Parts: sequence; C-alpha cells; structure tokens
Amino acid sequence: MRKQIGDCAIELIQGDITQQDTEAIVNAANKTLLGGGGVDGAIHRAGGPAILEECRKLGGCETGDAKITTGGNLKAKWVIHAVGPVYRDGKHGEPELLASCYRRSLEIALENGIKSIAFPAISCGAYRYPVEEAAQIAISTVADFVRNRDGIQLVRFVLFDNKTFYAYTAAFEALE
Repeated sequence: MRKQIGDCAIELIQGDITQQDTEAIVNAANKTLLGGGGVDGAIHRAGGPAILEECRKLGGCETGDAKITTGGNLKAKWVIHAVGPVYRDGKHGEPELLASCYRRSLEIALENGIKSIAFPAISCGAYRYPVEEAAQIAISTVADFVRNRDGIQLVRFVLFDNKTFYAYTAAFEALE
C-alpha cells in the first residue's frame, strides 16, 4: 500500500526491517541501546558489532527519544534507535511517548540529510502496546510530520506479522 502526502510517499509492507534498502531503518530499542529481543536483537545481529560499538558511546536513550548510529552491515546506512514506551494502561503518557518516538526519528533523519526511512511497529512486541492503537498513533504522527516539513521523500512501515500489517492497513486506509 502506498499514499502520497506532499513530496513524501508513505508505504506499508509486510517483511523484515533488517532487509530494507532505505537510507535509515528505525530500531525499536530499549533504554540501554545495547541490544535485546525482537526487532532490536534482529537489527544488532544483522548489522554486526559496529552498531553495538557506537551504541555503547551514546549513554542510553530516554523513552520517547531516539539516537542515530551507523547501519553496520545492513543495507541501510543508518539506524535510528527509538525507545518506545512499555504499555501499562494508556494513561501514563504512553500515546505521547510513542508519538514522540516517530517524530524524533524523523527529526533526526532530517538533521542527517536522510530522505528515506523504514519503521517497525514500535512498542508492539515485548512492550505490549495494543497494535490497533499503536498503528493509529504511528500513521497519524508520520502523516502530520511530512505534511508540515519537507525533506523526507519515503517513509516505509515494515510490519512483521499479519495481525500488525492488518492493523496498520486499517489505520492507513482511514488516513485523509
């Protein structure tokens, strides 16, 4: 699926974030930035030790923020590590923190001249964010960002499983 918003194409695909050929991919990282399970572990494994080496120098990252490193052995030149919120009940700032992850990742992309970026479903795995809610936040935050800023030409959401892909598809189709 693909929609054009201004100069930016937004795409949804089902696949593996580590195989994307965008200039940057976003890692659903934890606060330490030192690797973990799910997307985080897959990116560290596929990208090799250069990513972890740079992450060690960053001193971690706060929830809702993001930091950038090399892409190591990945096709993507850069990895933007975004720390999503652990979902409790949606009443502890989780929606704002999740939206902030997407905004900060796009801001960092612009600061580094990156024009194409791929996102996973941040916080939807081990952090237990309800995928339907997360999809709406992700899609609307990215769409608002690219409507109001020039520079990003492609945003691709790379969803790993059917449930996540269909939830993002529903949010994407509702986008005006």
